[in-house]
Amino acid sequence: MARLLGRVRPVYVIATVAIVAVIGAGLAPGLAMVGGAQPVADGIGRSVVMVLGSYGTACTANAIGRDLLLTAAHCVQPGADYKLVDRDPGHDPSQVPVLKDTARIERDPQFDLKRLFGHLATADVALIKLVDPLPARIPLARIGGENETVAVGDSLVVVGYGVTVRGDGRTGGTVRAATLVVTGQPGTLQIRLFDPATKGLSAGLGACAGDSGAPAFRDNNGTLSIIGVVSWSTGPNLSGGCGGLTGITPLVRYRAWIIDTARMLGSPLEP
Repeated sequence: MARLLGRVRPVYVIATVAIVAVIGAGLAPGLAMVGGAQPVADGIGRSVVMVLGSYGTACTANAIGRDLLLTAAHCVQPGADYKLVDRDPGHDPSQVPVLKDTARIERDPQFDLKRLFGHLATADVALIKLVDPLPARIPLARIGGENETVAVGDSLVVVGYGVTVRGDGRTGGTVRAATLVVTGQPGTLQIRLFDPATKGLSAGLGACAGDSGAPAFRDNNGTLSIIGVVSWSTGPNLSGGCGGLTGITPLVRYRAWIIDTARMLGSPLEP
């Protein structure tokens, strides 16, 4: 397995009661994912949802079936309960979100949390089966094809609910998108992205706390597909934090597991 470079960290956020309260009350507009990414209440952002854990974690997920979500495995660890935050991305700030139950969670059996925290690539992919179908307003996203590859210089769009200021959980809870570019040596184990304006050398656009599990989309002649999910981030120059590299776990290596598990859960994916 390839070693993840730099001082990387998974980008889920430890929430507090105050953070959950702010989510319920609505958030004022602000900067980023981090670095200035814009809110995307319509279009690409509508299939992206937020998941809260009973231990205070908050992550991003994507609707790939009417009752099925795709996220990162490190977001949904055993021993905790998880809820879908059901709220329209273009919500009224006074709207209190509804928390919806999950029926079952499946993590790729190859996932190893110790490897992730040891800065090693792993199968950081999971599916969440919901008790009830998603609202009709949430469209479904497609996962990439079985031969999907990326090359240095390719552009991907990362869409997540993470914070806009590192360490300030109150700035999370709004879905935002950033167009990032593939760098390094992309393969089936990991993809590294950076802001083309800063190239990871100074603070720029990138995933941060709460963006774990966020989808990385590619536009194939007008058709969007999920290439991978967010697993980790670095600060500029491979320092700790956000705004440097965004680490993606590609789906191509785990695509068969996703399709087979979705079918086992009674939520077969559309071809």
